[in-house]
Amino acid sequence: MNSKNSPIESALRTIEIEKRSIEALSTRIGDEFEEACKLIFNCPGRTVVIGMGKSGHIARKIAATLASTGTPAMYVHAGEANHGDIGMITTNDVVLAISNSGKTSEIISLLPLLKRKNIPIISLTGDIGSDLGIASTVNLDTHVSEEACPLGLAPTSSTTVTLVMGDALAMALLEARGFTTDDFAFSHPGGNLGRRLLVKVKDVMRSGEHIPKVMTGTSVSEALIEMSRKGFGLTTIIDSQEKLRGVFTDGDLRRALDANKDLQSTLIDEVMSANYKFISNNSLATEAALLMQSSNVYVLIIKNTKGAVEGIVKMHDLLEANVI
Repeated sequence: MNSKNSPIESALRTIEIEKRSIEALSTRIGDEFEEACKLIFNCPGRTVVIGMGKSGHIARKIAATLASTGTPAMYVHAGEANHGDIGMITTNDVVLAISNSGKTSEIISLLPLLKRKNIPIISLTGDIGSDLGIASTVNLDTHVSEEACPLGLAPTSSTTVTLVMGDALAMALLEARGFTTDDFAFSHPGGNLGRRLLVKVKDVMRSGEHIPKVMTGTSVSEALIEMSRKGFGLTTIIDSQEKLRGVFTDGDLRRALDANKDLQSTLIDEVMSANYKFISNNSLATEAALLMQSSNVYVLIIKNTKGAVEGIVKMHDLLEANVI
């Protein structure tokens, strides 16, 4: 390696320069930032984030962050906007334009059209006196004193600061909207948080013929056949009205054997457990997992408000659903 600095020295220098750039950004959060938040918050449409090159990559990420935290947003490539995609931007929208120089030709060429449609423009620029900065409804200053690139060419500190400003907007709007973890889950149904907050017991429970079930008055030996057939290590006991009266588990079987009970003649009513763990089908699957863990059981009964058995769920079902 021909560099006069070691890779570690170069990395630490980069981090230090970018850290100072971010720290300087905090002094510029004021009235302009609050006005930008108000424009986006009160926008009846979407926040359309546009950019080119490295700024385009940052714009895409900011749009994704806004969209996932309660602010309807989309990314539009500035070059493509000049060739038809500007039609995606409506009069109900607000534009968030990103250009470090404030002179990106693909963005500047869009300004007359956006102005004609009376679409508010929020810009993130490194030059508040640039064409874009002056033309904007609100300009947020994202200038940096130096790039981390030793040649001063590759966007580094400037893109980091722009990304942080975008995150600051997104988080301020998140709080203003009262965005909650439940809202976040609906924006991320495929993620771990989404599964934990959206999947309910009814989505993973076994029902119908899969439920191990015998009537009161059944012999223990018959109940064992039902247990073996369904493979849950227990069976539910119901009455003629389909109401749950108890459960019979492997543990109850061991206790019956220790008591020298005759499995052929002993009725299930005599050895079943009246105290059992159950949960409603509308409960979160994560609640079922916590109940199993705290009770040291691996199967839960799902019972409705009328006392009838609706389903059964095993810890394995929750593992397969990736909720734990």
